[in-house]
Amino acid sequence: MKDDIQTFDVVVIGAGPGGYVSAIRAAQLGLTVCCIDDWVTDGKPAPGGTCTNVGCIPSKALLASSCLFEEIRDKASEHGIHVEEPTIDVPTMIARKAKIVRQTNDGILYLFRKNKITFLNGRGFFVTSDEDGYLIGVEGRDETRVFAKNVVLATGSKPRQFPGVPFDEERILSNEGALKLKSVPSTLGIIGAGVIGLELGSVWKRLGADVRILEAMPSLLPFADSAISREALKAFKQQGIDMEFGVHIDSIQNDGDRVIVQYKDKDGKNSEMWVDRLIISIGRVPFIAALDAPVVGLKLDERGFVEVDAENRTNLPRVWAIGDLVKGPMLAHKAEEEGVAVAERIAGRKAVTHIERVPSVVYTEPEIAWVGKTEDELKNAGKPYKVGVFPFMANGRARAVGETQGFVKMLADAETDLVLGLHIIGPQAGELIAQGCDALSFGATAEDLALICDPHPTFSEAIKEAALAVNKEGINF
Repeated sequence: MKDDIQTFDVVVIGAGPGGYVSAIRAAQLGLTVCCIDDWVTDGKPAPGGTCTNVGCIPSKALLASSCLFEEIRDKASEHGIHVEEPTIDVPTMIARKAKIVRQTNDGILYLFRKNKITFLNGRGFFVTSDEDGYLIGVEGRDETRVFAKNVVLATGSKPRQFPGVPFDEERILSNEGALKLKSVPSTLGIIGAGVIGLELGSVWKRLGADVRILEAMPSLLPFADSAISREALKAFKQQGIDMEFGVHIDSIQNDGDRVIVQYKDKDGKNSEMWVDRLIISIGRVPFIAALDAPVVGLKLDERGFVEVDAENRTNLPRVWAIGDLVKGPMLAHKAEEEGVAVAERIAGRKAVTHIERVPSVVYTEPEIAWVGKTEDELKNAGKPYKVGVFPFMANGRARAVGETQGFVKMLADAETDLVLGLHIIGPQAGELIAQGCDALSFGATAEDLALICDPHPTFSEAIKEAALAVNKEGINF
């Protein structure tokens, strides 16, 4: 206790995937913990951050609803199931999404109580510091001050705005507005063909919107393996999603009825796009302003990220930063890994994070997932490698359920046979990629994976077959 202000071993500012997990692990290690977060939904505290409230969880809920609608409309008859033309009740779909989000919020609050973590609902910010720690203010529902011996910054990120074009969340939408549409737009424009743009575009395309995507990069998903990117582009074109690459956006105007985007195409020709709604998905930026970080001299880099060392220490003693606040992929599971590792370090334990083993998943149809090195990366590094590819068309389970598009691609060291990367486009890719994560973590070879007895018939057999193909021993293809 310091001047009647409650003192904690650890104060975590932000209750997103990185923050709440870090708080729980610190509490498990015997530390006194306070977690501060200002998110409120319908007048109630809503811990979980962007991921739970306007990101991972709600987008997957809408993806599930739109996939079910599409299957009933387009695929049921293939199974001998005949129904009348289905209709979509968007408010009911959105209400289901909101219910799932609230269940997740309440689940985190339960975990805080279970682990005896003090949760404060409000904006956490630095007030002052001394040799013992940091005075943290809380502004909001639980207005107070607490003293922290250690601080974990986990305030996440926010959508990047197009210069001079604020989100009104009615016609010009961030990911948050795109998850709350009250009806299916006739035409939907998307600026940015990244993960968020592709997933949200997929939702509303399945429900009947005419979707058009403009992307500044010259190709789709440039960080994925090029073979995966080409297959994904082919799949999206088959679904009727119009994509244009290499564009430069000149202006965005909302005339009240439509949104008008003026841009130059890849050849420099002036073009226009007129749409009912526009999602701007051009990346995210660290959400740092609310912390009042200059008060204590927290150092940021030129892009606004918190500067940290290899163990997530900032320039301030006993202040750590994780997740979207620091460099690296802006992914919930990356933040979780860093949050756990920081809690371990505060408690005096050794901890290691392997950013190079963090998987990426795009929850479109088909799903896309990868972990480890791409073929282009290995080529550019001059690393000798072997490739094994197995198409889902040759997988019995995929044929049985009618999801045969895509393939598994495995990359292995030419000399040691160690798995270097796994790349998947096809059914359940987001689940199957875990085998690649395991392989990289345990130093498995392609032969190790080829010798595993997978159940039949399953999608997972495609991993085994790709491993066999690495050494030209494929059985079913």
